[in-house]
Amino acid sequence: MPHQLTAVYPGTFDPITLGHEDIVRRAAQLFDRVIVAVAAGHHKKSLFSVEQRVDMARVALADIPGVEVAEFHGLLRDFVIASGAKGMVRGLRAVTDFDYEFQLAGMNRSLMPKVETIFLAPSDKFQFISSTLVREIATLGGEVDQFVSPGVNQRLLDKLGGAAA
Repeated sequence: MPHQLTAVYPGTFDPITLGHEDIVRRAAQLFDRVIVAVAAGHHKKSLFSVEQRVDMARVALADIPGVEVAEFHGLLRDFVIASGAKGMVRGLRAVTDFDYEFQLAGMNRSLMPKVETIFLAPSDKFQFISSTLVREIATLGGEVDQFVSPGVNQRLLDKLGGAAA
């Protein structure tokens, strides 16, 4: 059996957006196996539990061959090395993302010298979407169905008691 080239795409995915899905689809064209790694404990306060975020990601990404979704705890480095990944995928929406992502890539190279960071830009129509904005719009009763898959939109509606339309 040939060696599978694996990449990890880490994030909180709270919730997973169409922009995230676009990055996963692009990564799946480059790697045999893409693991969407959902961070369990993070400095951000999550709207959804890690189990809910994993479930939403699995449903949203179910049609993409070679994609797995898993939660991780602790250092991303440990998860990446345990998965046997050779690449880590990071999405860049705008120049403002670059400075932080560049610093993160440098730190990850120090922690994982054999793992390359690959930056992918989403399609133009998804470049402005962020989970933070989606959560804020949904919480204030705005429509977010153009930014997330139908299943994720329903989860937002259910979570927010119909506030998101």
